[in-house]
Amino acid sequence: MKLSELKPPAGARKKPTRKGQGVGTGQGKTAGRGHKGQNARSGGGVRRGFEGGQMPLSRRMPKRGFTNIFKKNIAVVNLEDLNRFEDGTVVTPDLLLENRMVRKGVDGIKILGTGEIKKSLTVRAHAFSGAAREKIGAAGGKAEVI
Repeated sequence: MKLSELKPPAGARKKPTRKGQGVGTGQGKTAGRGHKGQNARSGGGVRRGFEGGQMPLSRRMPKRGFTNIFKKNIAVVNLEDLNRFEDGTVVTPDLLLENRMVRKGVDGIKILGTGEIKKSLTVRAHAFSGAAREKIGAAGGKAEVI
C-alpha cells in the first residue's frame, strides 16, 4: 500500500449542500429559510439567550454574591515539595516556575507547612504560614518574604 493509494472509507466524505441553486435542488429560491420573517433576512436572527421577548432564563434566575475584581491569585506550595532541591539552594518564584511547581500568571506564592523539610534551603516567597516558617528555620534554612 502506498500513500497515493489511500482513500477515505465510502460515505466518510460528503459534499456540502449548495443552497439557492435552483428549484430542482430542493434548496432553491428561499434556500431553506422559509418566507419572510426575521430569520429569512440577511444578518437576521436573534442573539444568544433571546426567548422571543419572554424574560430570558439568565435574567429570571436570582443573583447571589459578587466578584471581587481586586482578588489576588496566590499559588500555594507545600513544604514537602521543596525537598527536590539540593542543600543550600535559594528557592525563588522563578525557580518554582521553572520546575513547574507553580503556573504562570499568579500574583504571589505562599509556602504552607504541610509535610517535613529535610534540606537547608533559603526560601524566598510572598508569604509563609507560621508552621512553614518554623520548619524551615528548624532545618537550618531561611524564610525570606519578598
